[in-house]
Amino acid sequence: MSVADLIEGQHVCICAGAGGVGKTTTSAAIAMGMAARGHKVAVLTIDPAKRLATSLGLSELANEERRIEPEIFARHGIEMRGELWAMMLDAKRTWDEMIDRRAPDARTRDAILGNRIYQQLSTAVAGTTEYMALERIYELHEEGRYDLLVLDTPPTRNALDFLEAPERLSRFIDSRSLQIFLRPGIFGVRAFGRGTGLVFGVLKRITGSDLLSDMSEFFGAFGDMAIGIRERASRVGELLSDPRTAFLLVTSPRRDAIDESIGFRRRLRELGIPFDGAIVNRVHEAAGVDGSAEGVESDLAALLGADLARKVAENFADYRRVAERDSLNVERLRRELGGEPLVRVPLFDDDVHDIGGLAHVCEHLFAGDAVTA
Repeated sequence: MSVADLIEGQHVCICAGAGGVGKTTTSAAIAMGMAARGHKVAVLTIDPAKRLATSLGLSELANEERRIEPEIFARHGIEMRGELWAMMLDAKRTWDEMIDRRAPDARTRDAILGNRIYQQLSTAVAGTTEYMALERIYELHEEGRYDLLVLDTPPTRNALDFLEAPERLSRFIDSRSLQIFLRPGIFGVRAFGRGTGLVFGVLKRITGSDLLSDMSEFFGAFGDMAIGIRERASRVGELLSDPRTAFLLVTSPRRDAIDESIGFRRRLRELGIPFDGAIVNRVHEAAGVDGSAEGVESDLAALLGADLARKVAENFADYRRVAERDSLNVERLRRELGGEPLVRVPLFDDDVHDIGGLAHVCEHLFAGDAVTA
């Protein structure tokens, strides 16, 4: 079964998994493959290393979608029957745009955007990047301008952080400490004791900033918007379990990555989130690696000399051990998935860094029916 079979008819495809397993490459290859089949596709990445832009032949990507010109694919011998658009999330700018949309007037908007408390909170709240990725996808999903949206989730240690981002933002807004600040009159004369006032006075002299004034201004302006932002976060969270959203688990054959993938799959079951399949990248394939190391050394000795033949044979033996280990790890994930789809992508001789490399990945993801280079 190819990836096209897994996501055909879906509107959002989320590639989830831990960092360092090839999510960005996989996301780009899926988007390119579906666009080559005639769809209008947008792929969104949060990768600060700009691997997506590089692999698509661009110097950079911005917070707005940018079309990859068909001529770029034609140079690699690829027929692009649809459209491929790409963007790289700017979490801070997405926050600012959300404030701009939800502020009741320009004065409130400017007060929040220019406030030092907001500028810290918009980047420091746990899960901000993860939530803003979903916020941006949700916005594009509602606009309906694309046949398919592909999301390369943020490079986090734990893939579960992504799933919990909307709820985490809602908890932050509903938190008792924040609600205290949002209550009318909290910054009245009796809100802080004499000692607290002295602390604020010292901070003002040291930093040149009136922290009490900043806090009063921010929470005064933010209070009326908090409920709306919380309701929006709830709708964004619902996108995760929408039947038009496909979840693809991206992993590698390393033992720790497989362990995390198994935990992630179980968590999806608990949350009732649809799951469409797993993709295992960079698998050392044992197929075609037959014979013993001694036999390889003997066969090559006359051609390479005894010393080099021995080194090649040792490398051959090492590769077989790694391939066997990968096979066992992938099989463990397959058992966990039961009958759910699993697609393997082998380890290539060269790193994937351009459209030709993405086309090579597509040959395995789409079983050769989407892109040929």
